[in-house]
Amino acid sequence: MHESALLVENLVSMWWIALAGVFATVLALLTRRTIPDVVWLLVLGIVIGPHTLGLAESTEAVAFLRELGLGFLFLLAGFEVNTADMRSRAGRSAALTWLLCAGLGVGAGLLVAGGDWKVAAVLGIAATSTALGTLLPILKDSGVLAAPLGRATMLHGAYGELLPVLAMSLLLTTRATAQAAAVLVLFAVLAVVTVAVPARIFRRVPLLGRAFTAASNSTMQTTMRVTVWILITLMLLTAALELDVALGAFAAGLLLHAALRGAAPEHAGEIMHKVEVLGFSLLIPVFFLTSGMSIDVAAVLGVWPLLAGFVAMILLVRGLPVLCRELWTTTGSELTSVREKAALGLYSATGLPIIVAVTQIAAGSGLITVTTASAMVMAGAITVLVFPLLASRLTRRDAGIG
Repeated sequence: MHESALLVENLVSMWWIALAGVFATVLALLTRRTIPDVVWLLVLGIVIGPHTLGLAESTEAVAFLRELGLGFLFLLAGFEVNTADMRSRAGRSAALTWLLCAGLGVGAGLLVAGGDWKVAAVLGIAATSTALGTLLPILKDSGVLAAPLGRATMLHGAYGELLPVLAMSLLLTTRATAQAAAVLVLFAVLAVVTVAVPARIFRRVPLLGRAFTAASNSTMQTTMRVTVWILITLMLLTAALELDVALGAFAAGLLLHAALRGAAPEHAGEIMHKVEVLGFSLLIPVFFLTSGMSIDVAAVLGVWPLLAGFVAMILLVRGLPVLCRELWTTTGSELTSVREKAALGLYSATGLPIIVAVTQIAAGSGLITVTTASAMVMAGAITVLVFPLLASRLTRRDAGIG
């Protein structure tokens, strides 16, 4: 009887979450995607959550699906990153820019937190992240993904996802810094082995490789099963090593993309499409909806100066340095107009998934309050709503449209 009641409780919450996911797509289409789907997911999560209508709860089962959604979001972000581009001149410049932003962010955090360096690290990491997975559909819809602005945004987004996750693993841990670095090196080695061993087996046994490829579009979905296994393996590995699971998921996408590009480039796009279907149909919406469900709007409005201040901090320590580097140094981005460079700064300052992840860790360890975490997540949602819209307006005017 207890198991039946538990099942009903989980299904009721998932019913409301699934319905909210449907409404989010409808609202995004009605607004011609001016307001992105992810923002509607957060808003509807707030509406159905315990702080508003109380229709859905983050039960244990829902919370597990949320973690898988986070994993798929970062897996897709890793898939989009070209490691060769990251090693290019423009890629090295994007990495240097993030380090500059991080220094400014932590410095500003120290002022705000009164010298508490761990809280400063939370603020600095959150303020300098870039929502690569969130920006991807926006860039595709605007038609700039293949243009210099799109490529530059992808590079800043790649480092704006990877480096904050590494910083989280190094700074927001109970381990000493040297121990944390050693654990990261161990994880990197094990992650490469996890991806390299199956790839080597398929190369050494061509018959097995051909059989897996032939069955990839059958009911067995062989390549997708291997992809999901690698994702869960690296998420499990990061959890066991007490690292953030986002790092494992991002590494899975990065390594899988590199392996596929070298061994079977014709299947890379197909696998990514299948991951998008699986992720964006259920798991990723669950992640964003449950993030919204944790936000207490009344409490956030009660600390509205913090909300406005964090939005301003994101713009100043992430968007402005990207713009200044583009204006006054040679970055290799191939951007020519001031409007495009300003648009790059706005895109780079668009953050949400890392903000959700880092505030979740910080609130769980007592570094910040739940209200502060909610305000920071709300600020991230505002950047997703406002910054890409401003960037698209700038580039449309630059092209002489509107």
